[in-house]
Formats: sequence, C-alpha cells, structure tokens
Amino acid sequence: MKNNDMNHTDIIKRSLLVFLILSVFAVLIVAKLIHIQYIDGNKYRALAQKYTVKEFVIKANRGNIYAQDGSLLATSVPKYDIAIDPVSPSNHNFNKYIDALCQKLSFKTGIPQSEWKQKLVKARKKGKRYVRVLRGLDYYEYLNVKKYPLFNLGMYKGGFIAELHTVRAYPLGRVLRRTIGFDRGVGNRAGLEGAYASYLRGKDGMQKRQKIQYGVWKPLSDINDVEPQDGYDIITNIDVDMQDMAHQTLLHQLQKFEADHGSVVVMETKTGAIKAMVNLGKTQSGNYEELRNYAVFETHEPGSTFKLFSVMALLEDKVADTADIVNTGKGIYKIYNKYVRDAHHGGMGKLTLKQVLEKSSNVGVVKMVYEHYKNHPEKFVNRLYNFGIHEKTGIDIKGEGKPIIPDPKDSSWSGISLPWMAYGYGVELTDIQMLTFYNAIANNGKMMKPYLVNSVKSFDKTVKVFKPQVLNSSLASPNTIRKMQDMLRGVVMRGTAVNINSPYVSIAGKTGTAQTEYWKGKGQYVASFVGYFPADTPKYSMIVVIHKPNPEKGYYGNVVAAPVFKELAEYIYGKMPRQKVLAMPENLPVKNLDKILEKYKTVMPDVRGLSAKDALFVLENMGLKVIMKGSGIVKKQSVPRGERIKKKQIIELQLS
Repeated sequence: MKNNDMNHTDIIKRSLLVFLILSVFAVLIVAKLIHIQYIDGNKYRALAQKYTVKEFVIKANRGNIYAQDGSLLATSVPKYDIAIDPVSPSNHNFNKYIDALCQKLSFKTGIPQSEWKQKLVKARKKGKRYVRVLRGLDYYEYLNVKKYPLFNLGMYKGGFIAELHTVRAYPLGRVLRRTIGFDRGVGNRAGLEGAYASYLRGKDGMQKRQKIQYGVWKPLSDINDVEPQDGYDIITNIDVDMQDMAHQTLLHQLQKFEADHGSVVVMETKTGAIKAMVNLGKTQSGNYEELRNYAVFETHEPGSTFKLFSVMALLEDKVADTADIVNTGKGIYKIYNKYVRDAHHGGMGKLTLKQVLEKSSNVGVVKMVYEHYKNHPEKFVNRLYNFGIHEKTGIDIKGEGKPIIPDPKDSSWSGISLPWMAYGYGVELTDIQMLTFYNAIANNGKMMKPYLVNSVKSFDKTVKVFKPQVLNSSLASPNTIRKMQDMLRGVVMRGTAVNINSPYVSIAGKTGTAQTEYWKGKGQYVASFVGYFPADTPKYSMIVVIHKPNPEKGYYGNVVAAPVFKELAEYIYGKMPRQKVLAMPENLPVKNLDKILEKYKTVMPDVRGLSAKDALFVLENMGLKVIMKGSGIVKKQSVPRGERIKKKQIIELQLS
C-alpha cells in the first residue's frame, strides 16, 4: 500500500511540474504576442507591407478606328488623375507650401483657395492617406501640375500621387459618334466599338508586384508574368469629307425646318460599303447631336418610298405594265369607309402606272394593287417576301430594327391592310433597309449587304479583310429593273422631285411623305428621299430622312429631304475623278460630223454654243437621248465635255 501511495504522489508531482512548465510557456507566448501587437506592431506591419506581393492586371491598349484615308476616328489616350497623401509631408514642408499649393489648385479648378486648404488640413489631421484633387489631365497638364508647390517634392516628401489610365478620344468630336459607338462591357456595347470589340480590346496582361510603401508597388521579375497584347485597329469605309458634308447639310436642314431628328446614309452602289452615316437628334437645349443611330435601329412607316415595291410587284407578277391606265379621278378613293387621298389638289385624272410612280399618286397605286390582289392578298405579300423586304440586312453593327410586313395570316389583318400597304402604311422599315433595296435597283438588281468596316490590321499587317457580300443576286427580272430605273429617273425629271433635277449630276430616286403618330392627331410627318447618282452609271446611293419637321415651314419629302440629297450628290459628284479618254474640241463644227463622231463616239462633246437643232443632230447621232429645256442656243449640258458615255444615255440641255 505504501508503494502505491508513493507512486501516486510522484505522478501528482510530475503532473504539477509539467503544468507549471506549460503555464510558464503560455505566459511567455502571451507576453510575446502582446509585445508584438502593441510594442513592435508598427515594425512588423511595415515589414508585412514591405514584402506583400500581389498580382496586377496590365490593361492592353485598345485598337484605333480609322476612316478609309487613314484619318483617326477613335483612339485611346493617356489621362492622369492627381491625388495627395496629406500625411506623408513633414510638418515643416506641409505648413510651408500648403497655401501656395491651394492657390494653384484654386486657379485650376475654380474652387476657392480657403476651401482647398480646409479640406487638406482636415484630411491630414484625420490621417487620410489619399485625397483626389484633379481628374482627366493630359500629359502636358500632368507635367505642369507635377511642378506645383509641395507636389514638386515628389511622392515621399510632398505626398504627390499620379494615377495613369486611358480613355477613348474622338478626333472628329461629336461627328459619327453613334456609328462609332462604345464598349462598356458585355451587354453594354454599341456601334463599331461594340461590334468589333473582340478585335479592338486586345488581351490584358498580368504582373506580380511587391508593396514597398503606401501606394507604391515594385514590379517583380517573374517567369509567370503575362505581357498584354494590344488590340487590333479597324479600317472603315467612311469617307471623312462625305461624312462632314453630310453632317453639315443635314444639320442645316434640321435647323431650318425645326425637325425632331434625321439621318443621312451614303452607300457605294457596287459594294454596299457605307461611305457616310449621320444621325442627329434635337436635345433639350434645342441643339442637334448624335443621340441615337436612327438609320439602323429605328423602323417607321415609309410612306411613298414604299411605292417602289408595290409597282415592282405589279410588274414582276405581270399583272400590270408601265403604260397601263388608272383613273385617279379627283384624288380621293374610298375603301371600307376609309379614304385614300392624293396630295395634288383636285386630283390628276387618268395616269399611266409610270406616271403614278413619278407623280406619287396614292390613289393610283392603291387602285392598281387593290384591283389585282384584293382576292389574293397573300400573292402580293409573298412577292414582297420574295424581294427579301421582310429580312434584316445584317449590317455589321448591332441594333438593327426588324422590318414589319403584315401577313394575311395574321390576326391583325383587315380589309384595309392591303391598300394601306400599297402606299407605305402598316409596314415598317429602317432607313438602312430602304436604302439597301434602292441600291439594288441602281445595281441592276443585285442587292449588296451594307457594311462599315473594310479591314482589321495590326500595325502594317492585315489581319482580316471584309469583302462585299451579295444578299440577292437578282432582286427582280432585268426587264422589271430597267423599268424601275426609268421611272425613278422620271421622278426627278418630270415628277415630284423635279425641284432637285441638277444640271451637274443626274439623279434618280423617290420622294416620301408619311404621316407619323397619326393616332395622336394630325400634323406630324416623316419626309424622305432615297435614290442614287449618276442615274445612268450609278456610283452612290443615298437616303435622307427627316422626322417631324415643323409643318408650318414644310413637310413634303421634295421640300424637306430632297434638297439635302441634291446638295450632297452635287458635292460628291464634283469630287469624283473624271474618266476622260480623249481631248475633245471646245465646240464641234457641224461640217464633217460623221468623221468626228466616229473618232469621238464614246466621249461627250461640248455642244454649248450650238443651236438646238445642231446639238440635237450631234447627240442623237451618237445614240443619246436628249431632253431640252428652253429654246435657242445651248448654255448648259448635264454631262461634262470629255466624259465617257454610252448609248441611250440621257442628256439634258438648257437653252436660252
């Protein structure tokens, strides 16, 4: 028993010894923790900051956007934000230079010097290590601010902090802004910036950095660093001169007619390349800016420009021809207690189908379409579908509006749907869609996809080229296309757009005047003109659409929109290179015409100064169609001397 008691006592003693030892260790550990936390805390925190390593994203430089001639449309430029660490300077430096610094900041920002001083002194007392003072400085402004009192002492002694970032800059200002668009991340992209984001944005890099002081990180050399890859540049089809002229011309017309908004698009006929795209809307202040891309996203009832499709359907289905007569009477036609009216007061009586389009008779086109399709409206709609009018063009920027073409199978179809469609109501198209179809007429029936970007480049290396794409190789039969071309030229020569018949460039196209928001009341219109030039050898097509002009100042398409088309067509045509193959005599003698014409039969002569009879003899013997205005001696000719011509080309002569 005694041995057992002794063993038990030993165990207790040993346990107490272990407990005491562990307790001493625990006390020492706690003491050390307290010492580290409260006595050497600042020292170890500084060491921790010193050896902190972090991965930083290195942003890639975004690619530039250029016009076709290399003019810069969008680029990334460096900007600097300036801040101060008010705790970093010594008391001596802070007190010595704070007034001078605040004076400089006051001059720069317009904020009183006293407010700046109060703000910085307060931040210093509270121990704030970061106060932003300036934003968005360019490089030269940054260099100047860096010389301010206190800042010129640098980061450690003066608390100067500069943060570099890049922003998107637009050398043309607000011009073309909605077409250029923006890229604010997935789900918030528009225009070229958004559509070509995968090319433009590049790939960000990654770099490890070590923190050596507040706000200061030292790059570490590491094999795991990833270098950023700069974005590619994109080259557009935009012609800067055309764009600028289109912008100024549309702006003037919007201001003149106090309109709500409008757009102009110029397209290259053979390729579908967009050479200019202007979208201007009225701001709350009454100015006009690029607010939305109306030409691409906004669908609206086109009115009379849609008559092209109605007449083309009649011709293509062979249910009518251009010489067929329709009696428009006094310009009023009743269907289901609804009235179709012509703009011409008192009506135009009997018209051929050709005259119906040229003079834009609502009654005429409605009567023709209703007569031939009322029992089978699906035939008319199917013909429109065959033209592809119900489909988007697929233009290379996002947000294109979806065309609306009613179908007899729809529950909303009614007895007036067909006649209303015939003259452009109940249907909706965007400006770019309407232009694409008119461009197809100019291009002999071949419909091209509209596109804005020509190529993608990396420095001098071409990464990708975007070639013209054919949407429909044959919109209609060649015979129908020729007749439509003839009628569209007639609109300008004899019809509703005779006021824009130019002595300098031949124009073909169609006026449009549509009521809009008529369910709210009368007095709101959309004025438009869409066509192409030169009429005989089309180089460009163009659409001009102006929404809600002040009706007291004008609202018809030929008055509001067509003059913009004429001015731009003359400007663009004036810049086009002339194809001269021979140097013609200044004035052709009437004698020995046969020999002269044999030599110069493919070149336009100068017939100015000749009598009407002699000029007619010369030109008709060359196989040309001559239209004369006035009498006496030739003063002007629509095709300049020395230009290449072709048989059956229309030439206008002004006589006096």
